[in-house]
Amino acid sequence: MQTPGPNQPDLPAIPTKRYFTIGEVSVLCDVKAHVLRYWEQEFEQINPVKRNNRRYYQQQDVLLIRQIKSLLHEQGYTISGAKQWFGSQQGNDENLRYKQLLRQTISGLEDILKTLKSSR
Repeated sequence: MQTPGPNQPDLPAIPTKRYFTIGEVSVLCDVKAHVLRYWEQEFEQINPVKRNNRRYYQQQDVLLIRQIKSLLHEQGYTISGAKQWFGSQQGNDENLRYKQLLRQTISGLEDILKTLKSSR
């Protein structure tokens, strides 16, 4: 089985924020808000913080949603197939999301460094 790529070039970089609203995640993952709410019901791994009837996603949630999107839209998995993929993957590599988060953070820092160097 393939592992969804952490750097999907058509998606914007994930900003270094602690929490994201559903609208921000929708843009970052190129998925409509109602789809995010549906995936939340289907995938127990997506667990946004809920306060005052609002959802707040963290960076690992955004990475997970991008991974789900890749499985469903690019690799042709069904929802039940994607659930099985996560079930087997989490047992084998629980650090996958954190590795992707680190890669994304490094990429963001490299972008900042390029901007700083070009402004000199």
